[in-house]
Amino acid sequence: MNLEKILAISGKPGLYVLKVQTRTGFVAESLIDGKKITVNLKSNVSLLSEISIYTYEGEKPLTEVMQIIAKKEKNGQAISHKEDNAKLTTYFKEILPDFDEERVYPSDIKKVLNWYNTLQAKGLVTDLAPAPAETAEKAPVAEEKPKKAPAAKKAKAKKEE
Repeated sequence: MNLEKILAISGKPGLYVLKVQTRTGFVAESLIDGKKITVNLKSNVSLLSEISIYTYEGEKPLTEVMQIIAKKEKNGQAISHKEDNAKLTTYFKEILPDFDEERVYPSDIKKVLNWYNTLQAKGLVTDLAPAPAETAEKAPVAEEKPKKAPAAKKAKAKKEE
């Protein structure tokens, strides 16, 4: 299950797929209705691949939690996020027995199950974990040579003096 380009945007329902990065933000496509929206850099955006669930031993990446749910449900739908809190907590204890009950709230469990069911409905739930080599390959791409714009600004400043 690859969550690298799946986003949760604060104040917007559902999940989004990162499509294009722009100068002032990015364009994302809703997984629910397929509509594209522009999101500026000031918006509170979370990559699902960067989210973790608190456990008593530390933190467990959301990708691993989703894989456990997928294994338990045989890649099918999980229980609805609209169930009562006691049932959700019991279900989550089956998935992740050592989750920190004081720091993981029922609203967090609802989000995880809602996100899982959304991804499953779109066919994005698979048995395959993202390969660590993918992230290692992306790192050198991010290291670009410094742009010449700052030097051009210095030249303009010298001319004005």
